[in-house]
Amino acid sequence: MIRTVRSSDGTTIAYEQAGTGPVLILVGGALNNRHSTASLVPLLEKSFTVLSYDRRGRGDSTDTPPYAVEREVEDLHAVAAATEGPVHVYGHSSGAILSLEAAAAGLPLKKMAVYEPPYLTTGGEDWQDFVEKIASLAGTGHGGSAVEEFIRHTGADFDPAMMQSPWWPELVSLAPTLPYDLILTGDGGVPADRLADIAAPVLALYGGASADWAAASAIAVASAVQHGLTNAIDGQDHAVASAAIAPILLEFFH
Repeated sequence: MIRTVRSSDGTTIAYEQAGTGPVLILVGGALNNRHSTASLVPLLEKSFTVLSYDRRGRGDSTDTPPYAVEREVEDLHAVAAATEGPVHVYGHSSGAILSLEAAAAGLPLKKMAVYEPPYLTTGGEDWQDFVEKIASLAGTGHGGSAVEEFIRHTGADFDPAMMQSPWWPELVSLAPTLPYDLILTGDGGVPADRLADIAAPVLALYGGASADWAAASAIAVASAVQHGLTNAIDGQDHAVASAAIAPILLEFFH
């Protein structure tokens, strides 16, 4: 059943709830909606009340321009406020950055796990030009091109055959939110001063088969927060398998 909450600026945020126990909120990254964690939820719901939500502009959530990181932080606070007491949070990729920003802004938190927040990834590219290019493509009816440019930018191989897949239209529908993920990444630096305000335990995860920036980012995050740990998941890359990460989350959150 789809539930909704109202964020501070009036945006409707849709979420689904499964399981019983302490609350665990899942925060997805770029080109993800609440269904993207469908394979992870069954592995967690016996121990937690799992909340999967559509970030603004995705799925059944609405959007209220102009975009600002602060508005997405308020969205996550609104989802947490629909529950009783502090929550656990797991954020993936740009969802990890969003989760960290929300925690630094005072999200009532028990523990947080983040997987490969994409800090330290912008290199020497003119970042603002790239953000504007993606926004322009997505805003002028070229969502497919925006998705392709974004995937290529991440360093992943883009197979044109994916445009014929049944899930391609859903990716294209998420293209207008790609600038949000890029804005969350900012200049690629780890905001150590803000993260230093996070007092809850934070587990920063990365894949053993991921690019070098992933380990560097996780280590930097764990060093910046007050109580940080790191862990590498052998054989995994940025698209971490649910079966590989679920046991680690269960152990950490318990």
